Amino acid sequence: MVITVGWEGETVKMLDQRLLPGRIKYLYLKTAAQVAQAIRKMVTRGAPAIGIAAAMGLALGAAGIRARNRAAWERRFETLCRTMIQARPTAVNLAWAVGRMKALVAARPEASPDELAGLLRAESQRVLDEDVAACRAMGRVGAAFLPERATVMTHCNAGSLATGGYGTALGVIRAAVEAGKAIEVIANETRPYLQGARLTAWELNQDNIPVRIITDNMAGALMARGLVDAVVVGADRIAINGDVANKVGTYSLSVLARTHRIPFYVAAPVSTIDPDCPSGAQIPIERRPSSEVTRLAGRLIAPAGIEAIYEAFDVTPARNIRAIFTERGAVTPPGKAGLKRLLAQAP
Repeated sequence: MVITVGWEGETVKMLDQRLLPGRIKYLYLKTAAQVAQAIRKMVTRGAPAIGIAAAMGLALGAAGIRARNRAAWERRFETLCRTMIQARPTAVNLAWAVGRMKALVAARPEASPDELAGLLRAESQRVLDEDVAACRAMGRVGAAFLPERATVMTHCNAGSLATGGYGTALGVIRAAVEAGKAIEVIANETRPYLQGARLTAWELNQDNIPVRIITDNMAGALMARGLVDAVVVGADRIAINGDVANKVGTYSLSVLARTHRIPFYVAAPVSTIDPDCPSGAQIPIERRPSSEVTRLAGRLIAPAGIEAIYEAFDVTPARNIRAIFTERGAVTPPGKAGLKRLLAQAP
């Protein structure tokens, strides 16, 4: 299992995913600002992994605050929290993790700043450990929905690299393989960062799970020929009505899958459900720099001066989704009642 982010001594150890698959390099981050910058620059990505990194970054920041008293410490900590949330706005796990760390501070009014720093570090480790356990549990839930023999299409990367370990969409695939099912994977390349080609294919190859890469615009042709049995993707935010924000291109896949009557599944931890977001229309969509489309590996591939539109995520409506897999069970079909029922369950 690939280690994406974790503690090493007094630093946060983070795999630089921008260099994969050609090079494995870890960064050792010493401040909350460095962690926020790494999230913004996509050193690490994937909603659960971003949440874990944010929690660890805040623990780092808390340990570095020098303040005259608890009130002054809390003001500086609140500033760190705002900075961390702004790093990437779409993935709700980031805000969820920040909220969890703030709640810990609020619940311990008697604790000194030094005590709070230790408590926050321990809490960030629990966020990581709980995520790995959640991924394994949702993997088992989702694996039961896949046939004994299937070709599964996935988009972007929702594996160990996007989580604390094991993965969401790839966790479903891993669990199905572990259960003895014959699973092959088609990984969409996922322009412009090529997370499918670089990361998903690399992860599955490490696990000896058969995988082939396609260009993003080839998915419909394969579906029309009957070569895809299911689509499984991750999520960055799930509105309470079941609409899902995920890497741009996911919506198109869901339309194609619905047209060809192929089950379309989403795998995500309960922390990705946003109870305060009524529908996909209210999900903030991150717009990233034009240069990420017009350049490839730093080289200009479009005419100089041409701008590109690059929204990093799109929204898939609940009506296109057969089921949402979580560590607390599946919601099928997705909707407000089922998602609220999951949120109400004890963790």
